[in-house]
Order: sequence, then C-alpha cells, then structure tokens
Amino acid sequence: MTETEGSKRITACFTGHRNIKEPLPEVERRLTETVEKIIKRGYLYFEAGGARGFDALASETVLKLKAIYPQVYLRLILPFDEQYKHEKGWSDAEVEQYCKIKERASEVIVLASAYSSGIYYRRNRYLADSSSVCIAYMRRSNSGTAHTVNYAKAIGAEIINIAQI
Repeated sequence: MTETEGSKRITACFTGHRNIKEPLPEVERRLTETVEKIIKRGYLYFEAGGARGFDALASETVLKLKAIYPQVYLRLILPFDEQYKHEKGWSDAEVEQYCKIKERASEVIVLASAYSSGIYYRRNRYLADSSSVCIAYMRRSNSGTAHTVNYAKAIGAEIINIAQI
C-alpha cells in the first residue's frame, strides 16, 4: 500500500451547497454527529474546499471537534487563493470566517495561482480522489455538489449525505 492509499483510508472530504435551506442548528447537529462518528472509526484527515456555506460550516465543525480530538487535521483544498474576490455573494462576515478558518487549518493546499476555467472541477476531483468518505450536504441533483458526490461514488467512496438524514 502506498502512502497516498494509506492516507485515503483515513481521509474524509466535504462537499455541499453554498446556501443551506434548512435551520442551521439542525444541520450543525447532524454534521457534528457525523464527523464525530467518522473520527471514532479512525479518520484523522478532513478536507474542505474553502467555499462559503457548507464548506465553511464543515471546516468550523472539524476545528471545534479538534478541541476534543486533537489528533484530527483540517486540510483546506483551495481552488485558488482568495476565491471570495472572484465569486459573487460573499458577505464581509463570510470573508472574515474564510480568513480565520484558513489561519486555523492544519494545512492549506492552493491548486492554482488564480482563477481559470475548470479550477473548481479540479478542486472537487482532488477532494474526492484523496478521500474514502465524502460527507455531503446535497439537496439538488443538478449542482457542483452532485457532480462531486457522483464522482466520489463512482471511484468507490462512501457517501454520507446529511441533507437526507
């Protein structure tokens, strides 16, 4: 087994919508329970894509649980640095949250120096390729989240969709 294969066995990624359409406390509860179960199964590495919405919520959840489980790592897999400058819809509070998460992450991997066509697709593939579990918040089948979930499923990852729990 290669080092990458070994790491993949204990790595989970997150993918989800930027806009969460149900009460946030309920989504946070399900997410925390799910991440905690995965940690108890031996998972150490959690990867998120740095987007606002579910990615930020998942990152914050891992960082909170790190106080209880200091062995866990949060890896941010950013398509390019300061993606909020390219994307529409980021509030000042979301930009501040992004910066704080980035500072507190165990590792930050930036895939490109600037935006380019297909970079989000590349980021999503990276997340799925490096994980054996994909924790999703997916409510629509025609979205980037759905493409990531379908790809992860096709390469054999376990899918946990907390929007359906």
